[in-house]
Amino acid sequence: MELPYAEPFRIKMVENIQQSTREQREQWLKEADYNLFNLKSSQVFIDLLTDSGTGAMSDQQWAALMTGDESYAGSRSFQELQSTVERITGFPYLLPTHQGRAAENVLFSVLVKEGDVVPGNSHFDTTKGHIEFRKAHAIDCTLDEVFDINDLYPFKGNIDLNKLEEVYKSHPKENIPFCLVTVTCNSSGGQPVSLENIKAVRELSNKYGIPVYFDSARFAENAYFIQQREEGEKERSIKEICKEMFSYGDGMTMSSKKDGLVNIGGFIALNNQEVFEKASNFTIIYEGFITYGGMAGRDMAALAVGLDEATVSAYLESRISQVEYLGNKLIEYGVPVQKPIGGHAVFVDALSFLPNISREEFPAQTLGLELYIEAGIRGVEIGTLLADRDPDTRENRYPKLELLRLAIPRRTYTNNHMDYIAAAVRNVYERRNEITKGYKIVKEPAILRHFTVKLDKA
Repeated sequence: MELPYAEPFRIKMVENIQQSTREQREQWLKEADYNLFNLKSSQVFIDLLTDSGTGAMSDQQWAALMTGDESYAGSRSFQELQSTVERITGFPYLLPTHQGRAAENVLFSVLVKEGDVVPGNSHFDTTKGHIEFRKAHAIDCTLDEVFDINDLYPFKGNIDLNKLEEVYKSHPKENIPFCLVTVTCNSSGGQPVSLENIKAVRELSNKYGIPVYFDSARFAENAYFIQQREEGEKERSIKEICKEMFSYGDGMTMSSKKDGLVNIGGFIALNNQEVFEKASNFTIIYEGFITYGGMAGRDMAALAVGLDEATVSAYLESRISQVEYLGNKLIEYGVPVQKPIGGHAVFVDALSFLPNISREEFPAQTLGLELYIEAGIRGVEIGTLLADRDPDTRENRYPKLELLRLAIPRRTYTNNHMDYIAAAVRNVYERRNEITKGYKIVKEPAILRHFTVKLDKA
């Protein structure tokens, strides 16, 4: 008999979580202005709002915390992190930041100016926010296959080279600071980018003299998909694939709260000394000295260990197979989800799920609220609220996909939790035709509204 799969770790510590009643959850949502971000963590049974900084660290990472060097300048922990980042990515210049959006803020302060365009594959919310805050524009060059949730194309995160070249042809070179490749591509459903596509983007960008940068929050998961799905890659290690992947770029931003397996932190890694020196000035202004940049020494030490742990096949198999387990359960129940299942989350298609809710009433947000009412599960909307308003017209932008993201924290929940989530989603799906009204905006900020928007029943 073939042995069944078992996780390559065992549990050393647990945290109690508490269930609540439907009546309590309905009241808490009202008090939170129907914004799931406003809920207290104690009001949530299973938290799938994000996989960012919500995972469990290993015993080796906790041990590293105790030996962290808190020197203001020249910290030993920085040297450990710098050495690890260069070994995995090949980039010799490192600037720590307190998280990924801080890395974007520092790097974009150097590279992005008013009137610029930044092409890429479905820029995520903070990325687009930092671009548009500088009065520049993000141009989406996502593959059309992304918008058919049932298309099983294995690399839906790929950049459409024809769309990218059209951007390069139709805008002056001096207004295109770089092409941004997001690995994996979160907004399209946690979908990977192939090594072949990354190399082709580099070659096309070289033709037009445009740099290439990576949004690398989930780079290890992307490398795992390359290993598993791309021809000729199965015998290569994750670290080998990562090294080649980054060799086609000029630099990267990183939210270490994802594939760094830590609860806080980020960094910029570069191969260009001039960009590094300019970014160093902004790091000092916004973050801290260049050898800590908003991170404690102990957190840099834990991150150095986490980057090594995250680039091991056994860990990645465990992590991604759990996401697949939940996704396959939902497919079994007939729930419409983005396929293939992504690396860090299952993305439920709210337009198919809730056909009676108009785009103006935010179907993905409505679905997220219904799931919380049903079972105390918190997901996040990846749809019209997140897409925000057009910076020029101030009209709502309606993306082609309206998704509820169920992001799975790393090394945190068991498959019993996945079964519970799947059953709760199925219960909502079975009463979907009874859900006929969504929500309306009461108050919203000028940018990145989904974090703090206030809603009410439509």
